[in-house]
Amino acid sequence: MQRKVITREEYAKRINIIIDYIANNLDGEIDLQKLAGVSGFSPFHFHRIFKAIVGESLGAFIVRMRIETAARLLRYTAVPVQDIAYSVGYNVPSSLTKVFKQFYAISPIDYRNNKNHTIMRPLQISEDVKLKDPKIVELSPRKAIYVRLQGDYRTMDYCGAYNKLWAFIKENKLFTAGIEAITISHDDPKVTDTDKLRTDVCLAVHKEVLPKGEIGIRDIPGGKFAVFTYIGPYDKLINVFDTIYGKWLPESGYELRMECGFEKYVNDSSKVAPEKLKTEIYLPIQ
Repeated sequence: MQRKVITREEYAKRINIIIDYIANNLDGEIDLQKLAGVSGFSPFHFHRIFKAIVGESLGAFIVRMRIETAARLLRYTAVPVQDIAYSVGYNVPSSLTKVFKQFYAISPIDYRNNKNHTIMRPLQISEDVKLKDPKIVELSPRKAIYVRLQGDYRTMDYCGAYNKLWAFIKENKLFTAGIEAITISHDDPKVTDTDKLRTDVCLAVHKEVLPKGEIGIRDIPGGKFAVFTYIGPYDKLINVFDTIYGKWLPESGYELRMECGFEKYVNDSSKVAPEKLKTEIYLPIQ
């Protein structure tokens, strides 16, 4: 009987499924047996595989995801602290407070009330970033192929990931008009360590497709979005996001939905000068 060979890409793909499962189930008990079953790994080996791929233990990862999610809700929504505690898996607010203070040396209530306090790095609100008022649009859900990257948003190998995706498009005859180049950033660099930031580099496609190797398949949710258009070099995008979150959002009257936003790259960085690059930034709002 021939032995099936599982590549590192296959391990990474299975772990990505687990990470998404955890992110969508923070409000309940996250059971090891369930996670192992979802991933297809033996529970005996699951912890070691997870730590080898992600770089931290499963328990530490789950706690970090809960606390970072709480931090985003505290900063960007008006949800009561008690409800936030329940939504990220703590039965009583005091449990959230204890762990939150261990992470950030400030209580959840003090963090919410002190808008000038930054957990990691200060907002880079740049007066040089001029943004027009966003368009408010309703989008339909889409399907995308993707490669997941981890590390500093500013130095990730986006070009290498897109080259893999376009090669997959060609190999599987998926090309159609209207393919969109999109990235989905899962973490907030203000509350997540740089080496743990996660990004899905995506191409939205219009044909049916199955995952293969490190190329995964994911949905891009629809709904209401504020769409900002930025023209300029990609290395200034961090300032654009800080301007949106630090200036526009607090004054907009909108709240963020519990979904990731995304960026759409309108032109080709290999053919267009940096100062003419066009990026659309989609913020999920309600």
